[in-house]
Amino acid sequence: MTGRTLQRRVNLTDRLARSGPRKLLAIDGGGIRGVLSLMVLAKIESMLIEESKRPDYRLADYFDYVAGTSTGGIIAAGIAMGMSVEEILAFYVNNGAKMFDKASIFRRLQTKFESEPLALQLQSVFGKATTLGAPEIESLLLLIMRNATTDSPWPISNNPFAKYNEVGRPGWNLQFPLWQLVRASTAAPTYFPPEVIDCDGKPFIFVDGGVTMYNNPAFQMFLMATVDRFWIKAAPEKRGWKTGVDEMLIVSVGTGTSAGENDSLKPDEMNLLFNATTIPSALMYAALNEQDFLCRVFGDCVAATPATMRNSRPRASRRWAAAGSSRPASKSLIRLTPSRTCRRSEKPLPSKRSTARTSTSEFSNRNKSIALESPSDWQ
Repeated sequence: MTGRTLQRRVNLTDRLARSGPRKLLAIDGGGIRGVLSLMVLAKIESMLIEESKRPDYRLADYFDYVAGTSTGGIIAAGIAMGMSVEEILAFYVNNGAKMFDKASIFRRLQTKFESEPLALQLQSVFGKATTLGAPEIESLLLLIMRNATTDSPWPISNNPFAKYNEVGRPGWNLQFPLWQLVRASTAAPTYFPPEVIDCDGKPFIFVDGGVTMYNNPAFQMFLMATVDRFWIKAAPEKRGWKTGVDEMLIVSVGTGTSAGENDSLKPDEMNLLFNATTIPSALMYAALNEQDFLCRVFGDCVAATPATMRNSRPRASRRWAAAGSSRPASKSLIRLTPSRTCRRSEKPLPSKRSTARTSTSEFSNRNKSIALESPSDWQ
């Protein structure tokens, strides 16, 4: 699988040149729980097919920007290349056992699995020669990884107007093989060996993007889509997409989370080994919640669990927009996980707080009219 036929493919240059509302999709990391994300995405895709009356309609036809971290990076890359959700799910089901080939007994002190089987499977689905700047990628694509060499997160996109994507620039990002970037984003420490990417003769070591702040890449994607500095090579009036309830829709799909509560924990159990094994996950969980919170307070979340909605003002913000307030709006967002569903339209928040409570069983009915007005209306 190396993309759709030329006749069916969406041209990225044409997509970026057109005006109108923008639709963005973010997919969290979460290992094999990415299958849960695919179940949500399958429902969205089926709704789009029904609305468009086209059996071959894909998420790549609808979403202008797709972001993913770790397992979400595999899914995001597949969507950006025009794969159906069914095809991506088949990749997980058919190749799961092949990708998780246990390392030799002597290597298991470093990693549990070998890197080569996963690399071969990614090459087979994305193409060994397909680069980040290849025409087979139909939308903007953001992949999150961590550069261990520089000790920094590495959000990398195929935006042709980004500073480090300029053709011919030393180490320009668009020349990197797509499969290798996806492999880097999924190189979970202790599970898979790190991925080494050569950047004009200088090797950089990369590991899973899930150990950065951006296991949920939604807010980072929003920044890279709207902040002018991420579009520095574009004309001044084209630097960043417009924001507003009628200008931008973001769908963020999670893999489910649960706090590692331990009611029986005793103070004297918190020794060096305990801290070494629990602090990394605690920091990652805190970062995940912070990123999700940033999205929520910047927007109008209309459905989520009571706990996650406590600090947002969804109903008030939406009524305020309907009343025709002159204050600037900036985005719409739906947050989906196996346990919650929400949509938000970013606006300066009024002083009163209100909460919305909606079970995920209402997703099909509520969001069909909210998130998916119809493909023809948004393109």
